[in-house]
Amino acid sequence: MADQSFLQWPFFEEHHRELAHALDAWCAQHLPVDHTDVDAACRGLVAALGDAGFLQWSGADAGQKLDVRALCLIRETLARHDGLADFAFAMQGLGMGAVSLFGTPEQRQWLQRTRSGQALSAFALTEPASGSDVANTTMTAEACADGFVLNGEKTWISNGGIADVYVVFARTGEAPGAKGLSAFLVPANTPGLTVAERLEVMAPHPLARLRFDRVVVPESALIGERGQGFRIAMSVLDVFRSTVGAAALGFARRALDESLARVGSRSIAGAPMGDLQLVQGHIADMAVDVDAAALLVYRAAWTKDMGAARVSREAAMAKLYATDRAQAVIDQAVQLHGGDGVRQGSVVESLYREIRALRIYEGASDVQRVIIARQTMQ
Repeated sequence: MADQSFLQWPFFEEHHRELAHALDAWCAQHLPVDHTDVDAACRGLVAALGDAGFLQWSGADAGQKLDVRALCLIRETLARHDGLADFAFAMQGLGMGAVSLFGTPEQRQWLQRTRSGQALSAFALTEPASGSDVANTTMTAEACADGFVLNGEKTWISNGGIADVYVVFARTGEAPGAKGLSAFLVPANTPGLTVAERLEVMAPHPLARLRFDRVVVPESALIGERGQGFRIAMSVLDVFRSTVGAAALGFARRALDESLARVGSRSIAGAPMGDLQLVQGHIADMAVDVDAAALLVYRAAWTKDMGAARVSREAAMAKLYATDRAQAVIDQAVQLHGGDGVRQGSVVESLYREIRALRIYEGASDVQRVIIARQTMQ
Protein backbone atom coordinates (compact mmCIF):
# COMPACT_ATOMS: atom_id res chain seq x y z
CA MET A 1 0.00 0.00 0.00
CA ALA A 2 1.32 3.46 -0.85
CA ASP A 3 2.59 5.60 2.00
CA GLN A 4 -0.15 7.94 3.20
CA SER A 5 1.63 9.44 6.20
CA PHE A 6 1.80 12.74 4.30
CA LEU A 7 -1.92 13.15 4.91
CA GLN A 8 -1.03 14.09 8.50
CA TRP A 9 0.92 17.13 7.30
CA PRO A 10 -0.58 20.47 8.44
CA PHE A 11 -1.53 21.32 4.84
CA PHE A 12 -4.64 19.12 5.17
CA GLU A 13 -7.94 19.21 7.00
CA GLU A 14 -9.99 16.21 8.06
CA HIS A 15 -12.19 16.30 4.96
CA HIS A 16 -9.08 15.99 2.80
CA ARG A 17 -8.00 12.86 4.63
CA GLU A 18 -11.48 11.38 4.35
CA LEU A 19 -11.56 12.16 0.64
CA ALA A 20 -8.15 10.56 0.02
CA HIS A 21 -9.08 7.36 1.87
CA ALA A 22 -12.49 7.08 0.17
CA LEU A 23 -11.04 7.61 -3.30
CA ASP A 24 -8.20 5.16 -2.70
CA ALA A 25 -10.74 2.50 -1.71
CA TRP A 26 -12.83 3.28 -4.81
CA CYS A 27 -9.77 3.05 -7.04
CA ALA A 28 -8.80 -0.32 -5.61
CA GLN A 29 -12.20 -1.64 -6.73
CA HIS A 30 -12.58 0.07 -10.12
CA LEU A 31 -9.09 0.72 -11.55
CA PRO A 32 -7.31 0.24 -13.83
CA VAL A 33 -9.78 0.09 -16.70
CA ASP A 34 -9.32 -1.45 -20.13
CA HIS A 35 -7.52 1.09 -22.37
CA THR A 36 -8.16 -0.73 -25.65
CA ASP A 37 -10.75 1.84 -26.76
CA VAL A 38 -9.44 5.06 -25.24
CA ASP A 39 -12.49 7.17 -26.15
CA ALA A 40 -14.88 4.68 -24.60
CA ALA A 41 -12.63 4.28 -21.56
CA CYS A 42 -12.62 8.04 -20.94
CA ARG A 43 -16.37 8.32 -21.28
CA GLY A 44 -16.78 5.39 -18.90
CA LEU A 45 -14.35 6.83 -16.38
CA VAL A 46 -16.07 10.23 -16.38
CA ALA A 47 -19.45 8.57 -15.88
CA ALA A 48 -18.13 6.36 -13.08
CA LEU A 49 -16.35 9.21 -11.29
CA GLY A 50 -19.51 11.29 -11.61
CA ASP A 51 -21.69 8.53 -10.22
CA ALA A 52 -19.32 8.12 -7.27
CA GLY A 53 -19.46 11.86 -6.56
CA PHE A 54 -15.78 12.61 -7.06
CA LEU A 55 -16.36 15.03 -9.94
CA GLN A 56 -18.10 17.38 -7.52
CA TRP A 57 -14.58 18.44 -6.54
CA SER A 58 -13.71 19.38 -10.14
CA GLY A 59 -15.71 22.61 -10.02
CA ALA A 60 -16.98 25.16 -7.52
CA ASP A 61 -20.42 26.56 -6.77
CA ALA A 62 -21.09 30.26 -7.32
CA GLY A 63 -19.31 32.35 -4.71
CA GLN A 64 -17.08 29.46 -3.63
CA LYS A 65 -13.43 28.77 -4.37
CA LEU A 66 -12.00 25.62 -5.85
CA ASP A 67 -10.47 23.35 -3.20
CA VAL A 68 -7.03 22.98 -4.81
CA ARG A 69 -5.76 20.59 -2.14
CA ALA A 70 -8.68 18.27 -2.91
CA LEU A 71 -7.98 18.53 -6.65
CA CYS A 72 -4.34 17.60 -6.04
CA LEU A 73 -5.19 14.69 -3.74
CA ILE A 74 -7.63 13.31 -6.29
CA ARG A 75 -5.17 13.60 -9.18
CA GLU A 76 -2.36 12.06 -7.16
CA THR A 77 -4.52 9.12 -6.09
CA LEU A 78 -6.00 8.47 -9.53
CA ALA A 79 -2.58 8.72 -11.23
CA ARG A 80 -1.16 6.19 -8.81
CA HIS A 81 -3.85 3.71 -9.87
CA ASP A 82 -4.48 4.54 -13.56
CA GLY A 83 -3.08 7.37 -15.66
CA LEU A 84 -6.14 7.49 -17.90
CA ALA A 85 -8.41 7.91 -14.86
CA ASP A 86 -6.32 10.91 -13.81
CA PHE A 87 -6.63 12.33 -17.34
CA ALA A 88 -10.42 11.89 -17.36
CA PHE A 89 -10.84 13.67 -14.02
CA ALA A 90 -8.34 16.42 -14.83
CA MET A 91 -10.10 17.43 -18.03
CA GLN A 92 -13.43 17.83 -16.26
CA GLY A 93 -11.74 20.35 -13.99
CA LEU A 94 -9.43 22.10 -16.45
CA GLY A 95 -12.05 22.12 -19.20
CA MET A 96 -14.57 23.89 -16.99
CA GLY A 97 -12.08 25.87 -14.91
CA ALA A 98 -12.86 29.15 -16.67
CA VAL A 99 -16.58 28.61 -16.11
CA SER A 100 -16.06 27.72 -12.43
CA LEU A 101 -14.04 30.89 -11.87
CA PHE A 102 -15.66 33.41 -14.25
CA GLY A 103 -18.85 31.92 -15.72
CA THR A 104 -22.31 33.45 -15.74
CA PRO A 105 -25.25 31.60 -14.13
CA GLU A 106 -26.32 30.45 -17.61
CA GLN A 107 -22.84 29.16 -18.44
CA ARG A 108 -22.53 27.47 -15.05
CA GLN A 109 -25.43 25.20 -15.94
CA TRP A 110 -22.83 23.18 -17.84
CA LEU A 111 -21.15 22.45 -14.50
CA GLN A 112 -24.14 20.39 -13.43
CA ARG A 113 -23.56 18.10 -16.40
CA THR A 114 -19.76 17.92 -16.24
CA ARG A 115 -19.71 17.35 -12.47
CA SER A 116 -22.30 14.57 -12.72
CA GLY A 117 -20.33 12.84 -15.48
CA GLN A 118 -23.02 13.41 -18.11
CA ALA A 119 -20.87 15.67 -20.31
CA LEU A 120 -17.16 15.88 -21.15
CA SER A 121 -15.34 19.21 -21.31
CA ALA A 122 -12.13 20.51 -22.91
CA PHE A 123 -9.79 23.51 -22.68
CA ALA A 124 -8.92 24.77 -26.19
CA LEU A 125 -5.94 27.11 -25.89
CA THR A 126 -3.00 25.70 -27.89
CA GLU A 127 -2.60 26.45 -31.61
CA PRO A 128 -0.23 25.06 -34.26
CA ALA A 129 2.06 28.10 -33.88
CA SER A 130 1.36 29.08 -30.27
CA GLY A 131 1.81 26.55 -27.51
CA SER A 132 3.61 28.09 -24.55
CA ASP A 133 3.38 31.53 -26.22
CA VAL A 134 -0.30 32.16 -25.53
CA ALA A 135 0.03 35.83 -26.51
CA ASN A 136 0.72 34.66 -30.08
CA THR A 137 -2.78 33.22 -30.47
CA THR A 138 -4.08 33.87 -33.99
CA MET A 139 -7.58 32.38 -33.89
CA THR A 140 -10.07 35.23 -34.31
CA ALA A 141 -13.47 36.03 -32.87
CA GLU A 142 -15.09 38.88 -34.78
CA ALA A 143 -18.19 40.60 -33.44
CA CYS A 144 -21.31 40.20 -35.56
CA ALA A 145 -25.03 40.84 -35.21
CA ASP A 146 -25.57 37.40 -33.69
CA GLY A 147 -22.58 37.50 -31.33
CA PHE A 148 -19.13 36.41 -32.54
CA VAL A 149 -17.72 34.50 -35.52
CA LEU A 150 -14.79 32.22 -34.66
CA ASN A 151 -12.20 31.26 -37.28
CA GLY A 152 -8.97 29.32 -36.88
CA GLU A 153 -7.52 26.13 -35.46
CA LYS A 154 -6.66 24.65 -32.07
CA THR A 155 -4.42 21.64 -31.61
CA TRP A 156 -3.26 19.15 -28.98
CA ILE A 157 -6.65 19.58 -27.36
CA SER A 158 -7.24 16.99 -24.66
CA ASN A 159 -10.68 15.38 -25.00
CA GLY A 160 -10.71 16.76 -28.54
CA GLY A 161 -13.21 14.79 -30.57
CA ILE A 162 -15.13 13.42 -27.59
CA ALA A 163 -15.86 16.57 -25.55
CA ASP A 164 -19.40 17.93 -25.39
CA VAL A 165 -18.25 21.50 -24.73
CA TYR A 166 -15.06 23.51 -25.25
CA VAL A 167 -13.69 26.63 -23.58
CA VAL A 168 -12.02 28.38 -26.54
CA PHE A 169 -9.60 31.31 -26.53
CA ALA A 170 -9.56 33.64 -29.54
CA ARG A 171 -8.34 37.08 -30.53
CA THR A 172 -10.99 39.80 -30.27
CA GLY A 173 -8.43 42.54 -30.87
CA GLU A 174 -8.90 44.98 -28.01
CA ALA A 175 -5.10 45.38 -27.91
CA PRO A 176 -2.06 43.61 -29.37
CA GLY A 177 -0.65 40.46 -27.81
CA ALA A 178 -2.08 38.99 -24.63
CA LYS A 179 -4.46 41.89 -23.97
CA GLY A 180 -6.50 41.18 -27.11
CA LEU A 181 -7.78 37.70 -26.22
CA SER A 182 -11.19 36.57 -25.02
CA ALA A 183 -12.68 33.27 -23.83
CA PHE A 184 -15.81 31.58 -25.19
CA LEU A 185 -17.96 28.60 -24.23
CA VAL A 186 -18.61 26.57 -27.38
CA PRO A 187 -20.75 23.40 -27.46
CA ALA A 188 -19.20 20.67 -29.61
CA ASN A 189 -22.24 20.48 -31.91
CA THR A 190 -21.97 24.13 -32.97
CA PRO A 191 -22.03 24.32 -36.81
CA GLY A 192 -18.59 24.93 -38.31
CA LEU A 193 -16.67 23.25 -35.48
CA THR A 194 -15.02 20.07 -36.81
CA VAL A 195 -12.34 17.61 -35.77
CA ALA A 196 -9.60 18.09 -38.37
CA GLU A 197 -7.35 15.36 -37.02
CA ARG A 198 -7.10 12.89 -34.15
CA LEU A 199 -3.59 12.88 -32.65
CA GLU A 200 -1.87 9.70 -31.45
CA VAL A 201 0.72 9.92 -28.66
CA MET A 202 2.97 7.50 -26.77
CA ALA A 203 0.56 7.15 -23.84
CA PRO A 204 -2.85 6.98 -25.55
CA HIS A 205 -5.23 9.80 -24.65
CA PRO A 206 -8.00 11.43 -26.71
CA LEU A 207 -6.36 14.40 -28.43
CA ALA A 208 -7.33 16.31 -31.55
CA ARG A 209 -6.75 19.26 -33.84
CA LEU A 210 -9.95 21.30 -34.13
CA ARG A 211 -11.01 23.56 -36.99
CA PHE A 212 -13.33 26.55 -36.54
CA ASP A 213 -14.82 27.65 -39.86
CA ARG A 214 -17.16 30.59 -39.34
CA VAL A 215 -18.41 29.23 -36.03
CA VAL A 216 -21.10 31.62 -34.80
CA VAL A 217 -21.65 31.82 -31.05
CA PRO A 218 -24.01 34.19 -29.20
CA GLU A 219 -22.91 37.09 -27.03
CA SER A 220 -23.77 34.92 -24.02
CA ALA A 221 -20.91 32.56 -24.96
CA LEU A 222 -18.36 35.16 -23.88
CA ILE A 223 -16.74 34.18 -20.54
CA GLY A 224 -15.93 37.24 -18.46
CA GLU A 225 -15.34 40.35 -20.54
CA ARG A 226 -13.73 41.01 -23.89
CA GLY A 227 -9.96 41.23 -23.61
CA GLN A 228 -9.86 39.16 -20.40
CA GLY A 229 -9.00 35.87 -22.10
CA PHE A 230 -5.32 35.82 -21.16
CA ARG A 231 -6.07 36.63 -17.52
CA ILE A 232 -8.74 33.93 -17.46
CA ALA A 233 -6.41 31.35 -18.99
CA MET A 234 -3.60 32.18 -16.56
CA SER A 235 -5.99 32.10 -13.59
CA VAL A 236 -7.09 28.61 -14.58
CA LEU A 237 -3.51 27.44 -15.09
CA ASP A 238 -2.57 28.97 -11.75
CA VAL A 239 -4.88 26.42 -10.17
CA PHE A 240 -4.33 23.42 -12.38
CA ARG A 241 -0.55 23.56 -12.80
CA SER A 242 -0.28 22.43 -9.19
CA THR A 243 -2.52 19.49 -9.99
CA VAL A 244 -0.24 18.45 -12.86
CA GLY A 245 2.52 18.21 -10.28
CA ALA A 246 0.17 16.11 -8.15
CA ALA A 247 -0.44 13.69 -11.02
CA ALA A 248 3.32 13.38 -11.52
CA LEU A 249 3.63 12.73 -7.80
CA GLY A 250 1.09 9.91 -8.10
CA PHE A 251 3.10 8.33 -10.92
CA ALA A 252 6.30 8.64 -8.87
CA ARG A 253 4.71 7.07 -5.78
CA ARG A 254 3.54 4.12 -7.86
CA ALA A 255 7.03 3.73 -9.34
CA LEU A 256 8.54 3.75 -5.86
CA ASP A 257 5.99 1.18 -4.64
CA GLU A 258 6.71 -1.09 -7.60
CA SER A 259 10.45 -0.74 -6.97
CA LEU A 260 10.12 -1.60 -3.28
CA ALA A 261 8.21 -4.74 -4.22
CA ARG A 262 10.83 -5.61 -6.83
CA VAL A 263 13.91 -5.23 -4.63
CA GLY A 264 12.17 -7.02 -1.78
CA SER A 265 11.34 -10.11 -3.83
CA ARG A 266 14.26 -10.34 -6.25
CA SER A 267 17.47 -12.13 -5.27
CA ILE A 268 20.99 -11.49 -6.56
CA ALA A 269 23.80 -13.91 -5.66
CA GLY A 270 21.56 -15.57 -3.09
CA ALA A 271 20.64 -12.36 -1.25
CA PRO A 272 17.66 -10.02 -1.55
CA MET A 273 18.28 -7.26 -4.08
CA GLY A 274 17.30 -4.75 -1.41
CA ASP A 275 20.29 -5.73 0.73
CA LEU A 276 22.66 -4.16 -1.78
CA GLN A 277 23.77 -0.72 -0.58
CA LEU A 278 23.77 0.66 -4.13
CA VAL A 279 20.13 -0.37 -4.51
CA GLN A 280 19.33 1.17 -1.14
CA GLY A 281 20.92 4.39 -2.36
CA HIS A 282 18.64 4.45 -5.39
CA ILE A 283 15.59 3.82 -3.21
CA ALA A 284 16.66 6.65 -0.88
CA ASP A 285 17.02 9.08 -3.81
CA MET A 286 13.57 8.12 -5.08
CA ALA A 287 12.00 8.57 -1.64
CA VAL A 288 13.58 12.03 -1.23
CA ASP A 289 12.31 13.11 -4.66
CA VAL A 290 8.79 11.91 -3.83
CA ASP A 291 8.62 13.74 -0.51
CA ALA A 292 10.18 16.94 -1.87
CA ALA A 293 7.72 16.98 -4.76
CA ALA A 294 4.82 16.43 -2.36
CA LEU A 295 5.92 19.35 -0.20
CA LEU A 296 6.07 21.70 -3.19
CA VAL A 297 2.74 20.51 -4.64
CA TYR A 298 0.79 20.79 -1.41
CA ARG A 299 2.44 24.07 -0.43
CA ALA A 300 1.20 25.57 -3.71
CA ALA A 301 -2.29 24.11 -3.22
CA TRP A 302 -2.48 25.24 0.41
CA THR A 303 -1.29 28.75 -0.49
CA LYS A 304 -4.03 29.08 -3.10
CA ASP A 305 -6.68 27.70 -0.76
CA MET A 306 -5.64 30.18 1.93
CA GLY A 307 -6.72 33.03 -0.36
CA ALA A 308 -3.66 34.03 -2.36
CA ALA A 309 -4.77 35.90 -5.47
CA ARG A 310 -2.01 34.33 -7.59
CA VAL A 311 0.37 31.44 -6.93
CA SER A 312 2.26 31.57 -10.22
CA ARG A 313 5.66 31.07 -8.58
CA GLU A 314 4.53 28.32 -6.20
CA ALA A 315 2.57 26.48 -8.89
CA ALA A 316 5.45 26.72 -11.36
CA MET A 317 7.86 25.31 -8.79
CA ALA A 318 5.48 22.47 -8.00
CA LYS A 319 4.92 21.55 -11.64
CA LEU A 320 8.58 21.88 -12.63
CA TYR A 321 10.03 19.89 -9.76
CA ALA A 322 7.35 17.23 -9.47
CA THR A 323 7.26 16.41 -13.18
CA ASP A 324 11.04 16.47 -13.69
CA ARG A 325 11.79 14.38 -10.61
CA ALA A 326 8.95 11.95 -11.33
CA GLN A 327 10.63 11.33 -14.68
CA ALA A 328 13.86 10.51 -12.81
CA VAL A 329 12.10 8.29 -10.24
CA ILE A 330 10.31 6.34 -12.94
CA ASP A 331 13.48 5.98 -15.00
CA GLN A 332 15.21 4.53 -11.93
CA ALA A 333 12.27 2.17 -11.40
CA VAL A 334 12.67 0.89 -14.95
CA GLN A 335 16.40 0.36 -14.28
CA LEU A 336 15.71 -1.60 -11.09
CA HIS A 337 13.26 -3.82 -12.97
CA GLY A 338 15.81 -4.68 -15.66
CA GLY A 339 14.31 -6.36 -18.70
CA ASP A 340 10.89 -6.49 -17.07
CA GLY A 341 10.98 -2.69 -16.88
CA VAL A 342 10.87 -2.28 -20.64
CA ARG A 343 8.36 -5.06 -21.28
CA GLN A 344 5.31 -3.57 -22.96
CA GLY A 345 2.36 -3.53 -20.61
CA SER A 346 4.35 -3.67 -17.37
CA VAL A 347 3.45 -1.05 -14.77
CA VAL A 348 6.76 0.81 -14.85
CA GLU A 349 6.86 0.76 -18.66
CA SER A 350 3.40 2.34 -18.72
CA LEU A 351 4.50 4.94 -16.17
CA TYR A 352 7.54 5.73 -18.32
CA ARG A 353 5.27 6.62 -21.24
CA GLU A 354 2.70 8.43 -19.10
CA ILE A 355 5.08 10.82 -17.34
CA ARG A 356 6.77 12.41 -20.35
CA ALA A 357 3.85 14.56 -21.52
CA LEU A 358 3.45 16.19 -18.09
CA ARG A 359 6.74 18.04 -18.61
CA ILE A 360 5.22 19.66 -21.71
CA TYR A 361 1.52 20.38 -21.29
CA GLU A 362 0.11 23.33 -19.31
CA GLY A 363 3.46 25.08 -19.66
CA ALA A 364 6.65 23.19 -20.52
CA SER A 365 9.41 22.85 -17.91
CA ASP A 366 11.48 25.67 -19.41
CA VAL A 367 8.46 27.98 -19.31
CA GLN A 368 8.11 27.21 -15.60
CA ARG A 369 11.76 28.15 -15.13
CA VAL A 370 11.11 31.51 -16.80
CA ILE A 371 8.11 32.14 -14.53
CA ILE A 372 10.08 31.22 -11.41
CA ALA A 373 13.03 33.39 -12.40
CA ARG A 374 10.90 36.43 -13.19
CA GLN A 375 8.94 36.11 -9.95
CA THR A 376 12.11 35.64 -7.94
CA MET A 377 13.89 38.62 -9.54
CA GLN A 378 11.04 41.09 -9.00
